[in-house]
Amino acid sequence: MTVAASTTQSRYDCVVIGGGHNGLVCAGLLARGGRSVLVLEAGAQVGGAALTREFAPGFRVSAGAHLLHLMPADLSRELQLEAHGLEWAARGMPSTAVVVGGGGLGLGLEEAQQGLSVADAQAYAVYTARMRRFAAALAPMLSRLPPRLGTTAWADRLSMLRIGWEIRKLGRRDMRELLRIIGMNVYDLLEENFDSAALKGALGFDAVLGANLGPRSPGTVLTLLYRLAGQSAAGAAGLSQPKGGMGALCDALAKSASAAGATIRTGAPVATIVVEGDRACGVVLESGESIGAHSVISSADPKVTFLRLLGARYLDTGFVRRVNHIRSHGLAAKLHLALNRAPAFSGVDGSALSGRLLIAPSLQHIEHAYNHSKYGEFSGAPIMEITVPTANDPTLAPAGQHVLSAIVQYAPYALKEGWQSGRQRFMDTALKQLEKFTPGLRGCIVGAELLTPADIEQEFRISGGHWHHGDLAFDQFLMVRPVPGAAQYRTPMDGLFLCGAGCHPGGGVMGVAGRNAAQQVLKSS
Repeated sequence: MTVAASTTQSRYDCVVIGGGHNGLVCAGLLARGGRSVLVLEAGAQVGGAALTREFAPGFRVSAGAHLLHLMPADLSRELQLEAHGLEWAARGMPSTAVVVGGGGLGLGLEEAQQGLSVADAQAYAVYTARMRRFAAALAPMLSRLPPRLGTTAWADRLSMLRIGWEIRKLGRRDMRELLRIIGMNVYDLLEENFDSAALKGALGFDAVLGANLGPRSPGTVLTLLYRLAGQSAAGAAGLSQPKGGMGALCDALAKSASAAGATIRTGAPVATIVVEGDRACGVVLESGESIGAHSVISSADPKVTFLRLLGARYLDTGFVRRVNHIRSHGLAAKLHLALNRAPAFSGVDGSALSGRLLIAPSLQHIEHAYNHSKYGEFSGAPIMEITVPTANDPTLAPAGQHVLSAIVQYAPYALKEGWQSGRQRFMDTALKQLEKFTPGLRGCIVGAELLTPADIEQEFRISGGHWHHGDLAFDQFLMVRPVPGAAQYRTPMDGLFLCGAGCHPGGGVMGVAGRNAAQQVLKSS
């Protein structure tokens, strides 16, 4: 992407800090709303954690997020992403749970019925239909401004009524069931419904993916429903892989924003947010350049935005304390392998490589893996979400060779022994776990990269290396996300807005926070 020339003392209606997917969505919609917009990205390319880069000679990978399944279909159409170059390597990708001892369990409705007992197959059909209804009822909440608490304003009252109405439309029986389970842990929910350990492990995996939680943790049904609600809003395409990796999505977002009139600068890290007359009025770059703006919108995480870029001196002590206490230590690592051949999973058809594969043998296995992280240790037998992106897009590796990309849990940000000494041991542990299901894998590795949460923090400038910018939990969700006083994309500082994953509805490559924030900025000016 072409970097705009530097201008000193320039002024824009809006300056967006960060060129990740939320920042780009926000910028594009602001520009479409007639505002002059400047996006400032610290890295050499846009995308944040959703970028494509080379990790071994000739091998490219989606560095952070590796699949798209949460971005609302209407948002993609509004931004005309396909017209701006977005192509698909695969859509509607299947999920397969790799079974101990060989074989796999497909998680589509028909596939799961083929690999289960009659009782579990019937229960799975009922469970899937019910959870889809719940997800569809919750999906509208993701795209709406969350209500404020402790206010008599009619807008907030109406927002609360809308939430209640969406749930009420489920009908009495489903409404009661949703209210019963939403605060539960996913372990108990799945134990109520199924006998198959492999099925329960695979379904429970999505409740803890990227979370500081185990299946027995309270609120894991909420995190599962959050994921399902995002998928419901995304439409029928399901899990998707952009051609060229996730960076291609962000390139299309950048082109869409540029076509609307936004200016995008890379290699432009922000040092401070400028305040005059109790209002944010611009930024100063690390280079010393000053840029004025009527509004500053930050897609950085709340801790970086408030405590580093703005500064605690401009904020109430209680607010600063709440920001400091946001739980934002990541537990997910990213493993990238360059392979001289396609990996072979025991008893799993090669066609499964075109989807995602899960290593989560049982709920008990996941819980035991999580237990290590409570004591600052990495899991001895980690769980994984695995993709082989070259199965759908051969351009990501040299001819005949492949890339394996895996999210590996649990890897605590604050590892007790430190990542300097723990990195190689965790790499060996992850490869040992993989080789239980892919015999001979080590012999075809020609390059490898491990990104711990500490690396993710460093490379993508995310506090704690947490891709949600803060745990998704009842006390950090909806109208209290990221903290009370900054839950509607506005902040205690006039002229400063948030648009990143730390806002409602949360992380994942969704873009909803960027869209919601743009709407608030447009209303304010």
